Amino acid sequence: MKYQAYQAHSDLMAGMRLFARATVTALSHPWLLEQASFRKLAAAYSVFSSTEVTHTRRHFGISSIGAVEGDKTQEVGVYEEVAHILPFGTLLHFKKQGVSGQPRVLIVAPMSGHFATLLRETARTMLVDHDVFITDWHNARDVPLAAGRFGLDEYVQYLITFLDVMGPGAHMVAICQPCAAALVATVVMAEDGHRAQPRSLTLMAGPIDTRINPTKVNELATSKPITWFEHNLISTVPLRHPGALRRVYPGFLQLAAFMSMNLERHMHSFKGLYKHLVQGDLANANSTRAFYEEYFTVVDLTAEFYLETIRYIFQEYALPMGKMKWYGRPVNPALIRHTALLTIEGEHDDICAIGQTMAAQDLCSQIPSYMKLHYMQTGVGHYGVFSGRRWNQEVYPIVRDMIHVSQAS
Repeated sequence: MKYQAYQAHSDLMAGMRLFARATVTALSHPWLLEQASFRKLAAAYSVFSSTEVTHTRRHFGISSIGAVEGDKTQEVGVYEEVAHILPFGTLLHFKKQGVSGQPRVLIVAPMSGHFATLLRETARTMLVDHDVFITDWHNARDVPLAAGRFGLDEYVQYLITFLDVMGPGAHMVAICQPCAAALVATVVMAEDGHRAQPRSLTLMAGPIDTRINPTKVNELATSKPITWFEHNLISTVPLRHPGALRRVYPGFLQLAAFMSMNLERHMHSFKGLYKHLVQGDLANANSTRAFYEEYFTVVDLTAEFYLETIRYIFQEYALPMGKMKWYGRPVNPALIRHTALLTIEGEHDDICAIGQTMAAQDLCSQIPSYMKLHYMQTGVGHYGVFSGRRWNQEVYPIVRDMIHVSQAS
């Protein structure tokens, strides 16, 4: 009944937020905002409205980019093109007008409670020098039961299918949670001699071996048996949604878990939002609101995908222990020989600690040393690995150079 209770509460709060937005609009007249009491009241209602949890994917909003072609950088238009669509995910292509010949890159977005739009700035940065595709995962509560199951095996199959659609010579960049699945997909394609096995594989802040420097996230995953997670965290989609009766790990539970990990930081952010609104500092206020609009847009995960991730990646350490299988077929990273490997970690990452992603370097023992590189970014946490100033100025050049060197070889 967890999902039903959440839905009832959400419906109740929708009316209150509608009233709050109407009040903010009514108080927005300049002569009212001259009064400190009205500014504070409007700010309080605005902050309340900003706490809304939604389930509708926002737009990437990337309409143009300063693309590099040869030795020139020019502003070019960008539009989203559906390259391939499957029940649980779309291969989305950010197509640049009049630009061709750049390395094709598949960004593998996490399926961890948020839409792929969370990587908007990652994609925007990479678009400067690359032909970018992204895994645009669908909300499980919107996928009818007739579409079947979607677990780790199916996730890996989607990556293989997407790379096949993109064609030979593409590169794959996995961010956070899907690093293990991206590595498995590369192993399978290498063993099969697949025509579209990636030319390079970049794993960024992802859990390959969670035995190394375990974080609070890792400890939580191992603190209970898998049956506990199934009985306490899995719920059924209410009848009002297209995916009615599908068993899911609700996105609102994942959001609550993320929030609880850094509750003081989030409380400070909302206090700051209130202060900025009272002071009329709209630039900082809008920046905070934009972040939480994305952060509070959640995605449900299929029960099988969530539980298999907990079991195989965080509890049984299947990849580093040599026990990982794909549809019953053993997965051996040593079979990768022709795909360059780059692993990236953040110095202060409290979700995926130092060493957990680098473990892929040892597992992929047959990749020549000149085709392997590990990079640790100082001064950043988890999100700083793939977003923000350090990503743009320090991490991205490493990713770009690995892709371009691999493309030329």
